[in-house]
Amino acid sequence: MAEPKDAAARRAVEPVICYPVDSLPQPDLGAYQKFRTHATKIDELVVPPRDALSFKVPAGGFFRITSVEGPQVGDLNLWHADDLNEWFFSGKTRALHGTHVTEGHQLWSNFPVLRPLATIVADTLDWYGKDEFGGGVHDVIGTRCDPYTNNLLSGGHYHHCCHSNLTRALADATGLTLHEAEAHVHDVLNVFMCTGFTRDTGQYFMKASPVRPDDFIEFFAEVPLLGALSTCPGGDCSAEHSSDTAACYPLKVEVFETPAEALGDWQSPPSNGYDRSHGR
Repeated sequence: MAEPKDAAARRAVEPVICYPVDSLPQPDLGAYQKFRTHATKIDELVVPPRDALSFKVPAGGFFRITSVEGPQVGDLNLWHADDLNEWFFSGKTRALHGTHVTEGHQLWSNFPVLRPLATIVADTLDWYGKDEFGGGVHDVIGTRCDPYTNNLLSGGHYHHCCHSNLTRALADATGLTLHEAEAHVHDVLNVFMCTGFTRDTGQYFMKASPVRPDDFIEFFAEVPLLGALSTCPGGDCSAEHSSDTAACYPLKVEVFETPAEALGDWQSPPSNGYDRSHGR
């Protein structure tokens, strides 16, 4: 259809940030840095290529994800360790912090709790920023590669998509059946993934990750966490998802515990204070 006469004026309207975060409580990174000096490693695991493993982090502890051999993207799920119904809400995290997260940003949980599950306290790729294509690192845009979309687009039955890997890892960690575990697998933090939206069509794109061996991202656990990390079958995601031909590498997860005396009077953030009874 023909453009209206005022098309240019309509396009020229300035945008408004949906969720101004000036009033959002800021994490005390200085306190977390002090906690970190007292934290000791209690667990370490290496997630093989095209696979996933689970891990637990005590509240007030830390976990670090490190590239160990080559450029590799990881898909991260997080749950409250004592309640699988509280899980990482990538959509709200995106609405509050933007499409890509880095040091100082927090990973928020779903309704009705809506509180920080973890805070990013270190990121060796924070220098990347936004590239000329609009790409950034550590995205909360993508959902996770999954066998259903793969089947829809290619007709293939691929069993090592991140969705499938995370489902198996959660089932192994909890004793749930695969069917039961799958219902708890959710949209992810795409660790080390470099993504954005094309300027012309608005399509989600990926490009080769800038991650290199020894790059890492580290988190402070605001609550006791159960995590699962999948090494994406697309490797550095420079070409495709759901591939048995892409070069893939392991990722290392280290877990650190902070002694209670070092945490002092620190406590996990409370549940969101909204009174739901008035909205029903």
